[in-house]
Amino acid sequence: MLNKTIFATIAALLLIACNEPTKEASKYAQDTFTADDGTEITFTYYGHASIGIEAMGKHIYVDPVGENIDWEGEPKADLVLITHDHYDHLDTNAVKILTGKADGYKQLAVSTVIEPFEKVSIEAVPAYNISPDQLDFHPKERGDVGYIINIAGMRTYVSGDTEDNEDVLTIKDINIAFVCCNKPYTMTVDQCQRVVKAIKPDVFIPYHYGGTDIPTDLDALQDSLKDVTKVLIRPLE
Repeated sequence: MLNKTIFATIAALLLIACNEPTKEASKYAQDTFTADDGTEITFTYYGHASIGIEAMGKHIYVDPVGENIDWEGEPKADLVLITHDHYDHLDTNAVKILTGKADGYKQLAVSTVIEPFEKVSIEAVPAYNISPDQLDFHPKERGDVGYIINIAGMRTYVSGDTEDNEDVLTIKDINIAFVCCNKPYTMTVDQCQRVVKAIKPDVFIPYHYGGTDIPTDLDALQDSLKDVTKVLIRPLE
């Protein structure tokens, strides 16, 4: 186990602590970050676009999907968010296991803000393609979203399936950014770099990468951003 490493935020808004997986309750990779007020936020990585977030005893899941994931063994959900209804983002069986209902999830409309728990707010932001050959995947009019999840002042951006459109490039004040990177459905490495350089998060975690015939060059992505932010590669292929 690695010692906990402290990252000073670029904006000096928060102090974030990151460590290697420590929670015995989960068999999946985890990171724990600590907000400035001492609130610990644990991210669990289930693969591809599926992320669990635990803080203050509450469990939030974003796009929980996967036949090979032991959802029965994971904590029950207090909230399930989906970014859109493609098969690799919405799995009603997983949702039913986590919530007791196949429709027990929320997909917020663009610009909607909710405050589901104390010290937690969630904003839905646009996610859509702009490349002419990709408009059939995630056109803007579908209303697909990403989420900015603010827990105790620590702001996490989960991009959903998107490209480097003007809405994404104007997102600000992000501490942890999960940004997609896999052609032909989402972004190229160059597009992903552009987004991260525009947002300037304190920590960047590539997600929704690989899984197609066009490989994602994670080494190039990490190397190109080493002077911009802390890049963490996690099992999110």
